[in-house]
Amino acid sequence: MILRASVFCLVLSLVPSGLRAVGPEEESPPTPTPTTTICPEGQVWDVDEAACLPIIESGLIRDPAALVATARELAYAGRHGDALALLARAPDPADTMVLTYIGYSTRSLGYMSRGLAFYDRALAADPDNLLARSYLGMAYLILGSPDRAEGQLAEIRARGGDGSWPERALAEAIAGGTAEGFHY
Repeated sequence: MILRASVFCLVLSLVPSGLRAVGPEEESPPTPTPTTTICPEGQVWDVDEAACLPIIESGLIRDPAALVATARELAYAGRHGDALALLARAPDPADTMVLTYIGYSTRSLGYMSRGLAFYDRALAADPDNLLARSYLGMAYLILGSPDRAEGQLAEIRARGGDGSWPERALAEAIAGGTAEGFHY
């Protein structure tokens, strides 16, 4: 399991961040690692130490791609506070995926306006960030603005996102009238 996570992080780190706006890693739930299967809240798995360490002591800061992948895993597991604590340590706080996942976890914790502000920042930096658009559309659904959610869906499609997870998830959420259960 550890080797698979390390290989995944290595491969992800070789992909330029602009090309990672939505990749295969967002097409399915993250593969659980010791971070979410062993480590208690407030800790993440440190590969170098082969142990759970407090987030502030983690070596993940040396690997931005691994940091984002771990934050995604934490958010998917419902550990939004831990995801935010980890993302606060990102070497590039303006990275659009960092902003996207901060927005998602912030929104998930009930701070909708703050979450929206992070999506706006992510999209200002990269208007083609389809994942941020999908999450923004889901936030609009939660806020009772299906027309604005439809606008984000149209943007995703216009930007080449037909068939992508962000497009499918937002379309399904709109069709069902809810953003419940969509948390990639």
